Amino acid sequence: MTQRMQSVRFGRRRGLRQAAAHQSGVGLIEVLVAVLVLSIGFIGVAALQARSLSTNNSAMSRSLATVASYSILDAMRADLTNAVGGSYNGLSPVKASACPAASGGLANAQVSQWCKTQLVPLGTSTVGTINCTAATGTTTAYCTVTVQFDDSRAGLGGSTNQQVVTQAML
Repeated sequence: MTQRMQSVRFGRRRGLRQAAAHQSGVGLIEVLVAVLVLSIGFIGVAALQARSLSTNNSAMSRSLATVASYSILDAMRADLTNAVGGSYNGLSPVKASACPAASGGLANAQVSQWCKTQLVPLGTSTVGTINCTAATGTTTAYCTVTVQFDDSRAGLGGSTNQQVVTQAML
């Protein structure tokens, strides 16, 4: 081979080495960018999970309030005479922070148990009201049960005081 051919041939190799020298570290930068993109994605997933937990907590509170209203209505259906007579009206508002005593008759015992088992789990600021109006000339009553509770843990920027109103004819 001639001298010229050898220099061209070796020159190409030197050129490849110089290009490789300029490329060193690029793979590491690509890995760092990929890690950055993945970490931003994971932060987004964590935020989504936190939001999901808070809305699920709010939904659970609403479900408990609905169950509480139906619970006292079922107890009143079992004690229809006192419900139609208005015995449950004088016992409200029922505050979860100060449940009434279970003395003085079936209505008091029912409301006391309702407070301890249904309202207290919703929080100490929960308030339940019962209002029954007897239908004229019948043995039925129109009853409204309202359960107000604190929904501040929902974290959605809405009202922290929520209420569930259930109306029924006994």
